[in-house]
Amino acid sequence: MHRVITAVNAPRTGAVLAPGTEPGEAELSEDQIRAAVEVAAAHGMYVAAHAHGAEGAKRAARAGVRSIEHGSLLDDEALDLMGEHGTWLVADVYNGDYIEETGVRDGWPAELLRKNRETTGTQREAFSKAVERGLNIAFGTDAGVYPHGANARQLPIMVRLGLAPLATLRAATADAARCMGWDHDVGALEPGRYADLVAVRGFELGDLSVLQDPQLVMKGGVTVADRRGVAPAP
Repeated sequence: MHRVITAVNAPRTGAVLAPGTEPGEAELSEDQIRAAVEVAAAHGMYVAAHAHGAEGAKRAARAGVRSIEHGSLLDDEALDLMGEHGTWLVADVYNGDYIEETGVRDGWPAELLRKNRETTGTQREAFSKAVERGLNIAFGTDAGVYPHGANARQLPIMVRLGLAPLATLRAATADAARCMGWDHDVGALEPGRYADLVAVRGFELGDLSVLQDPQLVMKGGVTVADRRGVAPAP
C-alpha cells in the first residue's frame, strides 16, 4: 500500500497565507520535483504538490506527482497535462470564503487578504473546468486554515461548481481513499475496511449541507459521538 508524503520541500509554488510569497511563483524545477517523486516511489510513497500556480502544477504533473493541492491558478494547459498524466486535483474551494470572512473581521494582514481575493474566483473556475474535463478529483480542505469539524461546508460548494452530488460524496470517501492509496482500508463500508462513518438526519442527495450536522460518528467501528435524540442544531 502506498502512503502519501508531503513536506516543506514538496513540489510547490508560493502560498496565499505565507507572507512574502506569491501563489503563482514556481519554487522548484521539474528535475527537482522528479527527483522527489522518484525517491518517494522508492519508499512506497506518493508526492502531493502544494501548487497554486499553473507553471508549478505543469512541472509537477509532468514529473509524476500524485496530486495538485489548491490549484488556484490553473490554466487550460495545466488542466490538460493533469488529465494526460492522471494527476489528482485536491482543491480547497471553501477556504476563500472562510479567509475573507475571518480575515476581515480579525484584521489579518492586507497582503494575505489580497492574495486570497486574487485566487478564490480563479480556483473555483479551474475546479469547474476540471469537472468538465473529467479529471480525478479528491476532497481536501487544507485542514488547519479553519477549525476542524467544518469540513462539510465545502461539499455544497463543490456541487455548485459542477460536480454532481454523488460524485462529490465519492470525492470525499472512495475517491479520496484511492488518491491516497488507502482504498483497501477506508473509503467504503465493506468487510475488511475500517468502519468509519457519519450518520445524518433526513438525508437527501441533492442537499449535502445536511452533512454539516452529523448525528452519529463512528471511527474504526467505535462510536465517538452520538447526538441521536438531541434536538437538531439551529
